[in-house]
Amino acid sequence: MKIAYVITRADAVGGASIHVRDLARAMLDRGHEARVFFGGEGPVAEQMARSGVPFQTLRFLRRPIHPLRDWRAIGELVKALRDFRPNLVSTHTAKAGWVGRAACARLGIPAIHTPHGWAIGARVATASSLVFAAAERIAAPWCHAIICVCEYERKLALEKKVAPPEQLHVVHNGVREIPPSQLAQTARTPARICSVTRLEAPKDPHTLLRALAALPNREWTLDLVGHGPLDCELRRLAGELGIASHVNFLGYQADTAEILAQSQLFVLSSRSEALPRSVLEAMRAKLPVLAADVGGVREAVEHGKSGLLVPPGDVAALSAAIHNLLHDPTLRQRLAASGRLIYEKRFRLERMIEDTETVYAAVLERTPPRRRTA
Repeated sequence: MKIAYVITRADAVGGASIHVRDLARAMLDRGHEARVFFGGEGPVAEQMARSGVPFQTLRFLRRPIHPLRDWRAIGELVKALRDFRPNLVSTHTAKAGWVGRAACARLGIPAIHTPHGWAIGARVATASSLVFAAAERIAAPWCHAIICVCEYERKLALEKKVAPPEQLHVVHNGVREIPPSQLAQTARTPARICSVTRLEAPKDPHTLLRALAALPNREWTLDLVGHGPLDCELRRLAGELGIASHVNFLGYQADTAEILAQSQLFVLSSRSEALPRSVLEAMRAKLPVLAADVGGVREAVEHGKSGLLVPPGDVAALSAAIHNLLHDPTLRQRLAASGRLIYEKRFRLERMIEDTETVYAAVLERTPPRRRTA
């Protein structure tokens, strides 16, 4: 099998780009041929190179909507795919999904799209949501399958009539196993808190900082891993809240396993998610997870059993839950042990790869060869 992966941007590493890297690397290891196509230059290219994944950069593929440039991106990708001649194209994220599927429709190549979080519904403003939903309905017939990373995403697509049920498949995200030396020592005190997230509005790191500032004592340290446009604003907020000396802004980290191993609690205060890899990586590290109840998070974290869930944006609820976990090492250990078992059963990378490869094979089996057009 010869597979082309298309993702929008190289300048920001996130769950989608890591997902593509791991998929492509696994397909290469299984004897397939794979190449990743993305817009621009940046740390994503560095990650692909380190993993030995062939890639090609595209000049016109960018995240912002720009009709003329987007039209040129389609033409550029058509040429790149014509040269590579894949059996199958796997597109990831909204812009790459639209551009990639348009190119595949022109060439007659089977396409599979993975949105990694639909830009529809409550995630975005109402007007934008309507536009994005319409765009997704237009692009859906251009592909042969849509892989949703959680059941929540599949249900949202059905609710918004993005695609018919038979086109939608659920393949939960999976993450690579770690050695026993990288499992957290959850009962240690004082507890170290870790949060891994993009520092941008939908991830709502402000709520986490305000929740920590509301705690009655300062017997904690936060390692905030990630970068984004809110970095300077969040540093100022930490200072205004009087907690700057307790917050370590660690920026982007290519591998968070060692940081998680030194932690006793993982917190994610996001307002918008599909199924975040960071939560799965925390469960893998045998950390208790405290997360906002958004998207498909509850498909991994069962409240009171493998972690705790709180309403998004609720500073008081998040602060109270953090306080309980900081002062109850036994609870942390119980939640962490349960979360680790759930990771082992449902969210290993190998399972995601096998399920994805099954979708690939099914699409190719029922898609007759078609003449590729110019």
